[in-house]
Amino acid sequence: MKHATRWYSTRVAQDVSVVRWGHYGKPVLLFPTAGGDAEEVERFHMIGAVQPLIDAGRIKVYSCDSVAGQVMVAGEGSSRYRGRMQNRFHEFVRHELVPAIAADCGQQSVEVVATGASIGAFHSLAMVCRYPEVFSHALCMSGTYDVSRFLKGDGGEDFHYASPIHFLPQLQGEALEAIRKRFILLASGQGRAEDIGESWRMADVLGSRGIPNRVDPWGAEWHHDWPTWRTMLPLYLNEFV
Repeated sequence: MKHATRWYSTRVAQDVSVVRWGHYGKPVLLFPTAGGDAEEVERFHMIGAVQPLIDAGRIKVYSCDSVAGQVMVAGEGSSRYRGRMQNRFHEFVRHELVPAIAADCGQQSVEVVATGASIGAFHSLAMVCRYPEVFSHALCMSGTYDVSRFLKGDGGEDFHYASPIHFLPQLQGEALEAIRKRFILLASGQGRAEDIGESWRMADVLGSRGIPNRVDPWGAEWHHDWPTWRTMLPLYLNEFV
């Protein structure tokens, strides 16, 4: 049921690990948190939380190393280098990982659900907003949607096009119309280390562009931590797959 692989990506100039859990069902790409690797979600029992959906053949879950997040957490290079890595990581997901998911599913093309928590929520949102032709939903948990503060400087044009809160206000035409056929859910607790204001600000941008979205506020007892996300993830996947 679990399969791990690894390959060298010229886009991010390093090896990237990818893990899959499941045998059949809707492909779900579960991003790690900021500096996590492909198996972080298993170590923190996110896979166990959705095991009934996996066993029922409703979903296949994929995860990959958080390449851009690792660069950001480590403070590698200049702010423009970190911004460039955000863009290249997203390109890796679209042009390398998604085709690999399609091949693993025995299909020429797939529609993938993107999900993740914290910085993983940022990547999930970006996938739907940048690549709506292959991502159908973003299930974003406790998201941080303006990550420019982590760059500690100007991330440049690469970062602008990797960050939905920055590029969506100017987006027009067919690209915008394609996103309007997708759906983004922004869920957040209101407990320790949570900032639900991030979700409301992102929802304002999405709503102003006519992009279907929903903010789900959870109470003060739900913290920015794995127990919250282990509760959220199966609830929302059960709703959307």
